[in-house]
Amino acid sequence: MKIARIEHGDRFDHAATANGGFHIIEGDIFGKFQVTDQFVPESGAALIAPVEPPQIVAIGRNYAEHAAETDSEVPDAPLLFIKTLNAIADPGETILLPKMAPGEVDYEAELAVVIRKYAKNVAPQDVDDYILGYTCANDISARDCQLRKDKQWARGKCFDTFAPLGPWIQTNFDPDNAAICTELNGELMQDSNTSNMIFGPRYLVSYVSRCMTLYPGSIIMTGTPPGVGEGRDPKVFLREGDTVTVTISGIGQLTNPVGMEK
Repeated sequence: MKIARIEHGDRFDHAATANGGFHIIEGDIFGKFQVTDQFVPESGAALIAPVEPPQIVAIGRNYAEHAAETDSEVPDAPLLFIKTLNAIADPGETILLPKMAPGEVDYEAELAVVIRKYAKNVAPQDVDDYILGYTCANDISARDCQLRKDKQWARGKCFDTFAPLGPWIQTNFDPDNAAICTELNGELMQDSNTSNMIFGPRYLVSYVSRCMTLYPGSIIMTGTPPGVGEGRDPKVFLREGDTVTVTISGIGQLTNPVGMEK
């Protein structure tokens, strides 16, 4: 099932995707729910981020080739950082180049895990019961803040709109073997497979749950493959007027335009 979150009229609802539109879901997608016959056509709905996560946990350097392209060491254990909730952006929402750091903003295609229920110290073999599904994410990063100006990553990762999410949650999905790519203005920039992760998504859920309690609706962004703008020669950063699309096979496409903060 693909669980979207839509705005229609003055309502915000979770809904199951259907040909030509959406069937409204009644109940709690993290508990008991049912798909109703109430149909909203695509023309009458706007996709918004599929969850409002209480936590955004992200993983750094989880593809060896990405670590290599940025001259970084491959970590011995998952490298965790946090993104703040103001960073969430809807499908189609404009990624804003921040006024205080507009020059080196980068894209990062990522598979995001959506947590279904409270998770603490979950054994790897039990992880699937704690996962609602998976979605596309874009870990937008101001590289000058992240890598050179600051001594930690918070500012460079947490500007407004720096975590586009969507287009929906795919509940029937193999996270260990899915093509993942990024296109910038139609040009292929990242092209890999989740099988190339150093630490797989299920392992990451177990690992993070041993670090902190995970809440229903929390997301774990599982790291980006090679091909980011920072790792290119010459470097490629986002500019006003660009369009960036993250595609994960079996889930869909997450597309966002780029603009300047006013």
